[in-house]
Amino acid sequence: MANVIVNRVAEFLKRFPPFSFLSKEELEKISSAVEIQFFEKGETLFKQGDAPQSYFFILKEGAIHLTESKQSGEEIKEYLDEGDVFGVLALLGKRAYVLNARISQSSLIYAIPVQVFEEILATNNRVALYFAAGFASGQVVVRQDLSQGQKARGILKNESRDNSLLIFSDQSEVKMSDKVLTCDSSTTVHEAAQLMVEADVSSIVIVKENFRPIGIITDKDLRSKILAKALSLSTSVVEVMTSPVITRKKDTGFSDLYLTMIKNRLHHLILTEDGSDQSKVCGIISDHDVLVSMGNSPAVLIHGLLNTQDIKEIKSIRDRASKMLAYYLENEVAMDFVASIMTEINDVIIQQAIKIAEKSLVGPYPDMQTVRYCFLTLGSEGREEQLLQTDQDNALVYENVAEELKAKAAEYFLKLGTTVVEILIACGFAPCPGEIMASNPKWVQPVAQWENYFIKWILTPTPEALISASIFFDFRAIGGSKSLSEELSLFIYDSLKKKPFFLNFLAQNTLATPPPLGFFRNFLVEKSGEHRDQFDIKARAIRPLVDLARLLILSHAVIGVNNTFRRFEHLAELEPNYKELFSQAAKAFEILIRMRAIEGMKNGNDGRFINPESLGKLQRQLLKNTFVPIDELQDIVKVRFQLHQFGR
Repeated sequence: MANVIVNRVAEFLKRFPPFSFLSKEELEKISSAVEIQFFEKGETLFKQGDAPQSYFFILKEGAIHLTESKQSGEEIKEYLDEGDVFGVLALLGKRAYVLNARISQSSLIYAIPVQVFEEILATNNRVALYFAAGFASGQVVVRQDLSQGQKARGILKNESRDNSLLIFSDQSEVKMSDKVLTCDSSTTVHEAAQLMVEADVSSIVIVKENFRPIGIITDKDLRSKILAKALSLSTSVVEVMTSPVITRKKDTGFSDLYLTMIKNRLHHLILTEDGSDQSKVCGIISDHDVLVSMGNSPAVLIHGLLNTQDIKEIKSIRDRASKMLAYYLENEVAMDFVASIMTEINDVIIQQAIKIAEKSLVGPYPDMQTVRYCFLTLGSEGREEQLLQTDQDNALVYENVAEELKAKAAEYFLKLGTTVVEILIACGFAPCPGEIMASNPKWVQPVAQWENYFIKWILTPTPEALISASIFFDFRAIGGSKSLSEELSLFIYDSLKKKPFFLNFLAQNTLATPPPLGFFRNFLVEKSGEHRDQFDIKARAIRPLVDLARLLILSHAVIGVNNTFRRFEHLAELEPNYKELFSQAAKAFEILIRMRAIEGMKNGNDGRFINPESLGKLQRQLLKNTFVPIDELQDIVKVRFQLHQFGR
């Protein structure tokens, strides 16, 4: 009979982490030592401030609330569910319990002796990581370490990994040449070409004293700048070199080097001792080196996009990018890298769409080609955070024109914007349900009208105005004259300085969605409609962090930082007292958009609505941990922006 009970306990435990990481022998040892306890509704397992028991617990059946005693009464901090591990204070520091464990439904509990478990904890790294990541309930840590949580989710998940993309985790074996061909500024292009032939290389770096780089010449330069223009072979290399050069430190992580090459369209990246062009050249990496080591890559996709204006081919390449995204997500590639790559691909597609649209309108509108304009992306693409093929948000601003040209300019730029939007739809970008696109005349306007929009939103912060402001404050220039975008940004920040109280209304808007600290108990899922009983990860978790980051960065009058990751990183520098909190918020945001992308790829949609029951225990615990910084940031905002005056 005893063996039957032990087997039943083992069968239950192995369904849940950290017990699912145990060997058969370890699991049998734990199961044999388990004490089975039953509690009636209304009883208390332990109280806040009590000395720790010699057990920690896992809920077998029933429901338990972990509560915190305050002067105003008890506040529920955690709803425990089947398989939740709690009461681990004895395991982590032997300190008093920080919460009460109240039995809310008659419950069956497995009590596991700490003494039996300590040996396993010391030898099983996966079990230790489970607790270090803050996945157990009611433990000693004050704030969950989300970086540990990210690491744990990758290490503890059961899927096998394909290591063919180790290149992205800075473990690449890509060959970076440390024998760089150089010459000084007195060298002629003929002499430089001879040196390149002798060394059998495709580039030569021009250096000054102490081998500091001042320029670079490649095979392509020799063709396009010398032969095509029939220049004399005695021309100095200084006259045709690409300068100044972009440099990086040799020991920089490969993903950073690779991103630098992609973003700057570099075929060669020069490596120096300190990463600047003021130190000695010590290496070079070429796109050929990358492609040899990787086979297919984002660089290949971007190269394909830059060399086609065929809409079907562009869509095909974007579909390949989606498959690449799935691969990155499966292999736990860093999200800042993934987001940067996908943003770059989307940007190139939009830029190609703009070129196609411009060409189609040259004939009918020859006099409009000199009028400056800027194509703006908004929302997640504006923040460089779009991963999936979600709907497009964009707009168009053009310079103020003379009265006699106003009608023609309005007609031309609306046709331009509409054509771009139609091309993007054909490439797989869904249209915006709210019609916030450059095909809507309302969002294709001269600078003066855009200024009127923003000043109206700032001076009259109605709920509708606040929604519009939150969307359009995240604009990013992607095509045309970017100086118009910069002018508009300066106008907005100048207006905010004159009317700082607008931020108090914007702050009120950030509290519209309370942090969903217990959604798996089904009280913060959708109550009706198509997505009933599903969790809206965008509205309830991602958007609050986006709104909070935007509000706080605007309050510091910081221009040009749109990305939510970078906003929190910048806030950590501006407010060192809250450095840890902002760091946790950035990590929480990264976890959330990864989870949304994974769900979207799995279900073939935008990943917005998630069925909590479909998530594994680790996913649910990690997701829950991301809600903690939302709650803390909202508390700060309430005080900082005096929201008690608004009844908040």
